[in-house]
Amino acid sequence: MSLPEIVLWRELRKRPGGFKFRRQHPAGNYILDFYCSVAKLALEIDGFAHDSAPAVKRDRRRSAWLRSQGIATTRIPARMVLNDVEAVVVRISELCTERVTMPGSNTPVPHHHPADGPPPQIGED
Repeated sequence: MSLPEIVLWRELRKRPGGFKFRRQHPAGNYILDFYCSVAKLALEIDGFAHDSAPAVKRDRRRSAWLRSQGIATTRIPARMVLNDVEAVVVRISELCTERVTMPGSNTPVPHHHPADGPPPQIGED
Protein backbone atom coordinates (compact mmCIF):
# COMPACT_ATOMS: atom_id res chain seq x y z
CA MET A 1 0.00 0.00 0.00
CA SER A 2 1.08 3.57 -0.64
CA LEU A 3 1.58 6.05 2.22
CA PRO A 4 -1.83 7.74 1.66
CA GLU A 5 -3.49 4.30 1.67
CA ILE A 6 -1.75 3.37 4.93
CA VAL A 7 -2.81 6.65 6.54
CA LEU A 8 -6.43 6.19 5.45
CA TRP A 9 -6.49 2.50 6.43
CA ARG A 10 -5.46 3.40 9.98
CA GLU A 11 -8.63 5.49 10.22
CA LEU A 12 -10.97 3.16 8.33
CA ARG A 13 -10.03 0.27 10.65
CA LYS A 14 -11.77 2.24 13.42
CA ARG A 15 -15.08 1.72 11.55
CA PRO A 16 -16.10 5.38 11.20
CA GLY A 17 -19.86 5.82 11.42
CA GLY A 18 -20.11 2.13 12.25
CA PHE A 19 -19.12 1.14 8.69
CA LYS A 20 -16.70 -1.73 8.10
CA PHE A 21 -14.19 -1.41 5.28
CA ARG A 22 -12.05 -3.98 3.53
CA ARG A 23 -8.75 -3.16 1.87
CA GLN A 24 -7.50 -4.61 -1.41
CA HIS A 25 -10.96 -6.06 -2.08
CA PRO A 26 -11.43 -8.05 -5.32
CA ALA A 27 -14.30 -7.02 -7.60
CA GLY A 28 -14.41 -8.80 -10.95
CA ASN A 29 -11.06 -8.22 -12.64
CA TYR A 30 -10.28 -5.29 -10.36
CA ILE A 31 -8.80 -4.83 -6.91
CA LEU A 32 -10.41 -1.98 -4.98
CA ASP A 33 -8.25 0.08 -2.62
CA PHE A 34 -11.05 0.03 -0.02
CA TYR A 35 -14.63 -1.25 -0.05
CA CYS A 36 -17.66 -0.91 2.23
CA SER A 37 -20.03 -3.76 1.37
CA VAL A 38 -23.03 -2.43 3.32
CA ALA A 39 -22.93 0.85 1.38
CA LYS A 40 -21.62 -0.76 -1.82
CA LEU A 41 -19.01 1.97 -1.97
CA ALA A 42 -15.50 1.62 -3.43
CA LEU A 43 -12.80 4.07 -2.38
CA GLU A 44 -9.89 4.67 -4.74
CA ILE A 45 -6.89 6.72 -3.64
CA ASP A 46 -5.52 8.50 -6.69
CA GLY A 47 -1.97 9.76 -6.95
CA PHE A 48 -0.20 11.34 -9.91
CA ALA A 49 -0.32 8.08 -11.88
CA HIS A 50 -4.06 8.61 -12.39
CA ASP A 51 -3.59 11.98 -14.14
CA SER A 52 -2.55 10.67 -17.57
CA ALA A 53 -5.08 10.28 -20.39
CA PRO A 54 -4.75 6.46 -20.56
CA ALA A 55 -5.18 6.18 -16.79
CA VAL A 56 -8.28 8.40 -16.86
CA LYS A 57 -9.74 6.17 -19.58
CA ARG A 58 -9.00 3.00 -17.57
CA ASP A 59 -10.47 4.56 -14.43
CA ARG A 60 -13.67 5.50 -16.29
CA ARG A 61 -14.01 1.98 -17.66
CA ARG A 62 -13.46 0.54 -14.20
CA SER A 63 -16.00 2.89 -12.58
CA ALA A 64 -18.56 2.07 -15.27
CA TRP A 65 -18.17 -1.65 -14.64
CA LEU A 66 -18.47 -1.18 -10.89
CA ARG A 67 -21.57 0.99 -11.40
CA SER A 68 -23.11 -1.83 -13.48
CA GLN A 69 -22.64 -4.02 -10.39
CA GLY A 70 -24.37 -1.45 -8.14
CA ILE A 71 -21.10 -0.22 -6.64
CA ALA A 72 -20.40 3.51 -6.45
CA THR A 73 -16.79 4.68 -6.71
CA THR A 74 -15.34 7.63 -4.87
CA ARG A 75 -11.93 8.81 -6.01
CA ILE A 76 -9.91 10.60 -3.37
CA PRO A 77 -6.73 12.49 -4.26
CA ALA A 78 -3.77 11.15 -2.27
CA ARG A 79 -2.76 14.68 -1.27
CA MET A 80 -6.17 15.18 0.43
CA VAL A 81 -5.58 12.12 2.59
CA LEU A 82 -2.14 13.36 3.58
CA ASN A 83 -3.29 16.95 4.20
CA ASP A 84 -6.51 16.30 6.17
CA VAL A 85 -7.36 12.65 6.76
CA GLU A 86 -9.99 13.54 9.36
CA ALA A 87 -12.05 15.53 6.84
CA VAL A 88 -11.71 12.72 4.31
CA VAL A 89 -12.97 10.15 6.82
CA VAL A 90 -15.93 12.35 7.79
CA ARG A 91 -16.93 12.66 4.12
CA ILE A 92 -16.55 8.92 3.54
CA SER A 93 -18.81 8.22 6.51
CA GLU A 94 -21.38 10.69 5.14
CA LEU A 95 -21.30 9.00 1.72
CA CYS A 96 -21.84 5.58 3.29
CA THR A 97 -24.77 6.87 5.34
CA GLU A 98 -26.33 8.48 2.25
CA ARG A 99 -26.00 5.25 0.25
CA VAL A 100 -27.50 3.08 2.98
CA THR A 101 -30.42 5.42 3.66
CA MET A 102 -31.28 6.64 0.16
CA PRO A 103 -34.87 5.88 -0.88
CA GLY A 104 -35.20 2.93 -3.21
CA SER A 105 -31.78 1.67 -2.24
CA ASN A 106 -31.30 -2.01 -2.89
CA THR A 107 -28.48 -2.06 -0.39
CA PRO A 108 -29.32 -4.71 2.19
CA VAL A 109 -29.07 -3.81 5.84
CA PRO A 110 -27.29 -6.59 7.69
CA HIS A 111 -29.27 -8.32 10.42
CA HIS A 112 -27.63 -9.71 13.49
CA HIS A 113 -28.36 -13.33 14.22
CA PRO A 114 -26.74 -15.71 16.68
CA ALA A 115 -24.23 -18.21 15.43
CA ASP A 116 -26.52 -21.21 15.60
CA GLY A 117 -24.65 -23.67 13.48
CA PRO A 118 -24.15 -24.11 9.76
CA PRO A 119 -26.75 -22.95 7.24
CA PRO A 120 -29.46 -25.47 6.39
CA GLN A 121 -28.85 -27.98 3.62
CA ILE A 122 -30.62 -27.37 0.34
CA GLY A 123 -34.27 -28.28 0.80
CA GLU A 124 -34.11 -28.08 4.61
CA ASP A 125 -34.98 -24.40 4.96
